[in-house]
Amino acid sequence: MNKIRLGIPEMKDLWDGLCGKVDAGKANKDEQALYKKLGKAMSLLSNNPRHPGLETHEISSLSQRYGMKVWESYLENHTPSAGRIFWVYGPNRGDITIIGLEPHPNDKVKAYDRVTLSSTGDIVG
Repeated sequence: MNKIRLGIPEMKDLWDGLCGKVDAGKANKDEQALYKKLGKAMSLLSNNPRHPGLETHEISSLSQRYGMKVWESYLENHTPSAGRIFWVYGPNRGDITIIGLEPHPNDKVKAYDRVTLSSTGDIVG
């Protein structure tokens, strides 16, 4: 089983905010849906990053830009602008760090040029 970590500040802030709103009963419908999808994806990633439902694959353009293998996994499919999470292995053996959440890029040319990922330098659990 892999330990899931969150890139900072963006992914940690996003997840902490969602958890806080859901726990307080203040999350709107979209926030509740994202909380469930992201939570399920983190669980699947922790148990098996190659789970068929995640459709995990490397994004070579992001790997080249960031100097490490960057993987993309599905939050959902068959949905306009379906959500995707971006992640890397590390910093420790058995760790997976989620460093981005974006809608699926519709632009086939240079589709990942606009994707900005969280820092992996100060990763938190």
